[in-house]
Amino acid sequence: MPSIQILPSLLAADFGHLAEACLFAERAGADAMHLDVMDGHFVPNLTMGQDIVRMADRTMNIPSSVHLMCTHPAVLLDGFLDAGSDLILFHVESHDAPGPLLKKTRAAGRRAGVVLNPETPAEACREFLGTVDEILLMTVHPGFGGQAFLQHVLPKIADIRSWAPDLDISVDGGITLDTAEACARAGANAFVAGTSLYRASDMKAEIAAMRERCEKAFFGRRA
Repeated sequence: MPSIQILPSLLAADFGHLAEACLFAERAGADAMHLDVMDGHFVPNLTMGQDIVRMADRTMNIPSSVHLMCTHPAVLLDGFLDAGSDLILFHVESHDAPGPLLKKTRAAGRRAGVVLNPETPAEACREFLGTVDEILLMTVHPGFGGQAFLQHVLPKIADIRSWAPDLDISVDGGITLDTAEACARAGANAFVAGTSLYRASDMKAEIAAMRERCEKAFFGRRA
């Protein structure tokens, strides 16, 4: 059975103090750090590259989850493997087929997964279920933080969970205590939260509260 995982998103941190933000999240009880890599083409924003991932790997003792929002992730993959990424996530909507990228990432001893945008049907990930460690479902339109959660993604979570009972299913976008609980009830077990965690008055308490509510919702789904 998958475990509940809480991942702060570094995109919501102060970019002038990213190393401190990594340590702050680790000390607050985060299970991993989520890093959003945007190329300015696949999405209309530019964020971070291999050096930020390398910094996070050097600074933290928790894993790094690297989300490549890029048109051609194949061009970038070697650099992010070399930077120390623990998990690399590829969009099914990118121009490069995920299959070879997943294989290469796992051959390097790292975890690999695919990402679905809000409008992409759940069926788009079915062919990868035997070759991924995680499926990430975007619950906002990718590109910018601080967006409102899209409720219509919830049935997609439930569908994928019914196909893959033991797979890590993560959600990213508009994740708060309430939306995380709703996603957990639908079958998600990993929660990427940026604004709600980095702007919390007490991140440690917020992570603990999110974990508690998600554990009750996730493990109580069939009670």
